[in-house]
Amino acid sequence: MPLLEAEAVHRAYRLGRTEVPVLKGASIRVAAGEWVAILGSSGSGKSTLLHPLGGLDRPDAGSVRFRGESINRYSPRRLDRYRNEHVGFVFQFYHLLPELNVLENTVIPAMVGVGRLEWIRRRGEVRERARALLDRFGLSHRVRHRPAELSGGERQRVAIARALMHRPDVLMAAEPTGSLDTKTGEAILGTLAEQHRAGLTIVMVTHDQWIAARADRIVHLADGRVA
Repeated sequence: MPLLEAEAVHRAYRLGRTEVPVLKGASIRVAAGEWVAILGSSGSGKSTLLHPLGGLDRPDAGSVRFRGESINRYSPRRLDRYRNEHVGFVFQFYHLLPELNVLENTVIPAMVGVGRLEWIRRRGEVRERARALLDRFGLSHRVRHRPAELSGGERQRVAIARALMHRPDVLMAAEPTGSLDTKTGEAILGTLAEQHRAGLTIVMVTHDQWIAARADRIVHLADGRVA
């Protein structure tokens, strides 16, 4: 059984009075422990496909299954739990909160859905894990810095640490090196490869063949469908 599966997924968006179809029956299967790269040009629908896979959006038609169970049928609350407990997200532009320091940004997933008393009880344990992740990524000297004080590569490593806080089953990465120079991008891919060797499932979208080649398998997406 695949860990994650999308079958005949359709998704369209409205621009004014016009409906723009993006996904037109895309299907993909991802096995546990696999690194899959979704390769496609700009506008092919590759980033849009991550949204229903990660529970960020619901498809207009088709189904998404996690461990054989359809997440289409999840209530909003259960879908929130699916995103928080099973999926880690890494985006091209980091999405770190500028007013929080590195440690505070990293622990955010552990705070979601936790009551105040529970957070007080677990705060020390959570911060210890966050510090361990940041140390693994060479950021132990940056825990009190804010995002504006970091380089692009450092910000992306913080974003990866944040995505791994809850030990997700799958990491979804949307153009994770797209805003970085070649050397820094290679370092980030090395970080992802290290996590993959440790057993993490990765679904990554990219337009770059060289980056996609790091994955176990490449899926080509063209005109909203898997080619």
